[in-house]
Amino acid sequence: MSDLPRKAVTRTAKLAALPLGFAGRTALGLGKRIGGRPAELIAAELQQRTAEQLFATLGQLKGGAMKLGQALSVFESALPEQIAGPYRAALTKLQDAAPPMPVKSVHTALAERLGEDWRDLFEEFEDQPSAAASIGQVHRAVWHDGREVAVKVQYPGAGEALLSDLTQLGRFARLLGPLIPGMDIKPLIAELRDRVSEELDYELEARAQRAHAEEFAGDPDVTVPDVVYQSDQVLVTEWLEGVPLSEVIKSGTPEQRDRAGQLLARFLFSGTARTGLLHADPHPGNFRLLTGDAPDGPPEKWRLGVLDFGTVDRLPQGLPVEIGTALRLTLDGEADAVHELLRDEGFVRPEIELDPGAVLDYLLPIIEPARVAEFTFTRDWMRAQATRIADPRSPAYQLARQLNLPPAYLLIHRVTTSTIGVLCQLGATVRLRDEMEEWVPGFGMDSRSQDTPA
Repeated sequence: MSDLPRKAVTRTAKLAALPLGFAGRTALGLGKRIGGRPAELIAAELQQRTAEQLFATLGQLKGGAMKLGQALSVFESALPEQIAGPYRAALTKLQDAAPPMPVKSVHTALAERLGEDWRDLFEEFEDQPSAAASIGQVHRAVWHDGREVAVKVQYPGAGEALLSDLTQLGRFARLLGPLIPGMDIKPLIAELRDRVSEELDYELEARAQRAHAEEFAGDPDVTVPDVVYQSDQVLVTEWLEGVPLSEVIKSGTPEQRDRAGQLLARFLFSGTARTGLLHADPHPGNFRLLTGDAPDGPPEKWRLGVLDFGTVDRLPQGLPVEIGTALRLTLDGEADAVHELLRDEGFVRPEIELDPGAVLDYLLPIIEPARVAEFTFTRDWMRAQATRIADPRSPAYQLARQLNLPPAYLLIHRVTTSTIGVLCQLGATVRLRDEMEEWVPGFGMDSRSQDTPA
């Protein structure tokens, strides 16, 4: 697949084949069960084949399909281990790569958007892309002043493809539910669709990236490449050399994993506090580890490079103080106060009656990483949380069904959950509470929390 399939009928046919394939495999599985094969083995086979078809299709189509795949990919740590392995390779491919546009299409797009003399802007331009994402691909180049740059070119027809894909995917969202236990896919698709227009606007992205680059200039822990040039559907930024976070997830040492995890947590909370913007696309393809002049040197000197500011949440006052206050009150065991705050903020609807103690029991395991001085994020822990909330026999499942997620918190919730998913992929030991005490309004230093590491 070498170009963005733009005809609605072509894209719709490919996406429509997904639920048909799922149904066919389910029927085949039933036949195997009648033939005496173990149900667990058949279920694992079905999920593996479904995942392979799903992510192959999403990667080929790019657009909204690939964006959903990237959003789902950070949740692979929640999958049962017996099926997580086959998923992992397919999911990770979506974090960094997709089939490229033909060179001729790239040149045509640049001529249309930068002018026929677009080559005069560059000393060098690499025709083969260095990375591909859901709505565009990135080419390495040398700007006319000698700076190494990344040139992001939007796929022709990307806007129409995004909206079409997400509309179609929304129609069979429930069939994707079994892939990620404990997660409702439909609101995720709806929220992704709402963000499409912003991500297609490279002027908005340039503003967000400039704000981060200015704020983090000279920072010892975080680096954001500055914007060099921006026009309609083309964005040129400084080139950022570094080790992809996906490589650390795959083969990093414990020290490297811990450093990457700490930096990721620091950026999650400090970025919003310092810029008034929440970077809202935290999949591993958007992060690099900068090792300086000594790539084999101590990880504690590594910095986190952050890319892609196409999706941001604008929070001028930083994270809502109610989040930090609710977390602190939960850790302090103030069940009635937590319940009242959640009701005031719309997490508990007026017509719903809940036991404050049950709400506290529901929240405490989820916020365990903030309770201790340091916490080791693992796939087992993530799976346990997902299973607890997804099991209809569990009290947590029954309570979760009665809770509401107000629209103002939807993106914050997704970013936080996605970042925790990446930390679990890393298996990192992180001092999360330190970052929250420094950067989360309302969390404060006075929370009566334990000091024993997990």
